[in-house]
Amino acid sequence: MGIILALDFGKKRTGIAITDPLKLIASALTTVETKSLISFLKDYCSKVTVETFVVGLPKQMNNKPSESEQLIQPFLKTLRNTFPDIAIEREDERFTSKMAFQTMIDSGMKKKKRQNKAVVDEISATLILQSYLNRK
Repeated sequence: MGIILALDFGKKRTGIAITDPLKLIASALTTVETKSLISFLKDYCSKVTVETFVVGLPKQMNNKPSESEQLIQPFLKTLRNTFPDIAIEREDERFTSKMAFQTMIDSGMKKKKRQNKAVVDEISATLILQSYLNRK
């Protein structure tokens, strides 16, 4: 029995979140420099059974793909080639960064920590994963 791993893919950094083995709860794992992402995933997947990758799907308000989707497509191809036995699903990620920032404010996080974009990326990945779990 494996877990689900979600990615909030970004040009510089990618936030990563995981589920518990029962796939009920999404939790932030870490943020990785995007250029090191595949290496990180290889190492992580050698230690933990990952059943599914959930990759954020950036859309505009009119439901069309945003510009960042052009960066994600080559990554998805590499992900499929590197991990052919792990399913890849997409989840709408509209508003996750804003929701992540609001979550940090609501939780009483100090302003200096809220300025750390890596924390925003982790929370965004967690929101993407929780949205995916809720939909399933």
